[in-house]
Amino acid sequence: MRDMLVVGAGYIGLSAAVAVKQAAPHLDVAVVEAAPEGIWQRDTRASAVIAAATKMLEVFGIWHEIEPDAQPINKMIVTDSKTADPVRPVFLTFDGEVTEGRPFAHMVPNVALVRALRGACERLGIEIHHGLSATGLKTGDTNADVTLSDGTTMQTRLVVACDGVRSHVRDLAGIKTVSWDYGQSGIVATVEHERPHNGCAEEHFLPAGPFAILPLKDSRSSLVWTEPTAEATRLVKSDDLIFEEELERRFGHKLGALRVVGDKRAFPLGLTLARAFVAPRLALAGDAAHGIHPISGQGLNLGFKDVAALAETIVEADRLGLDIGSINILERYQAWRRFDTFRMGVTTDILNRLFSNDLAPIRIARDFGLGIVDRLPGLKSFFIGQAAGTTAKDNPRLLAGQTI
Repeated sequence: MRDMLVVGAGYIGLSAAVAVKQAAPHLDVAVVEAAPEGIWQRDTRASAVIAAATKMLEVFGIWHEIEPDAQPINKMIVTDSKTADPVRPVFLTFDGEVTEGRPFAHMVPNVALVRALRGACERLGIEIHHGLSATGLKTGDTNADVTLSDGTTMQTRLVVACDGVRSHVRDLAGIKTVSWDYGQSGIVATVEHERPHNGCAEEHFLPAGPFAILPLKDSRSSLVWTEPTAEATRLVKSDDLIFEEELERRFGHKLGALRVVGDKRAFPLGLTLARAFVAPRLALAGDAAHGIHPISGQGLNLGFKDVAALAETIVEADRLGLDIGSINILERYQAWRRFDTFRMGVTTDILNRLFSNDLAPIRIARDFGLGIVDRLPGLKSFFIGQAAGTTAKDNPRLLAGQTI
């Protein structure tokens, strides 16, 4: 019987496995992944990894592998305008460093992150089983039986579901969600441009929703472009000439000529919050527990905080000789993470509703608020610390750069 079985081999699932196995090498930890082996290498997207999460990756001993591919965000600017406005006034700017030499976030290619985490799994002896999804779940007093798509059953003391916002394991456990669709989709693409971005990230609040330009290595940027779903579908299916023309209207000309490289894809946007993060012998982490709007760039980092809190809870229980899969232990993790997740979900929901419209009174109020924040250094420092994850009082040890 295994001690912990992680379902899902994305960055959250792999991080959960590494965090527990590194701190408690005697525990038998394995991962099952529905996708075929090697499919992760085709991912052309990038993610914002905040300063607190880079500290955890340093504890894992893999940040030095990732950092050469990571682009520091040295500055952040926020504008609010209409798409056709010739000038976009800057209402808010943030310097990128939370402490000297440590920017508040890096843009990291997903491939580089997953590659490093897989390498850590290999070094720690964590088996990753590909092409297997969970089709059944039966829990008992001492273990859970997970039936897999090949007909086999794995027995484990604890199941950690990291299988995404449409988590099948969550459904098998009977955990309900609160969710709604924003009627928006996020277009994700990578763009090459003539001039260097100098590590500056931009968020343009446009009537259809936020348009984020996030710096990558080598005069490239990652886009997260929000549009009503029908319009996003039309844009993604259009030819490159039409897509790049619409892109240029929103991106502007300050970085010179633009060219889309690789795939462009649209993902539906909504809010999904699990009514419970745990059940007997089961814990949810990452998008399986919460899916939020990307307006704050915190989705992945919420998942990393889940990982750090869950690992600390599990490892401390194991050191005390307690059952790591008992509901009493798992409820400590739920109590730690549930309020923070709910608060972030509500915050992103309010921000999206506030900034994804063109009503004049609301526009005036939000621009006034942004301007006030920009003029108060103490408040700006507070917000940047919150965004970087370095000022939270309830941070798990891994996010503070400490071993469990």
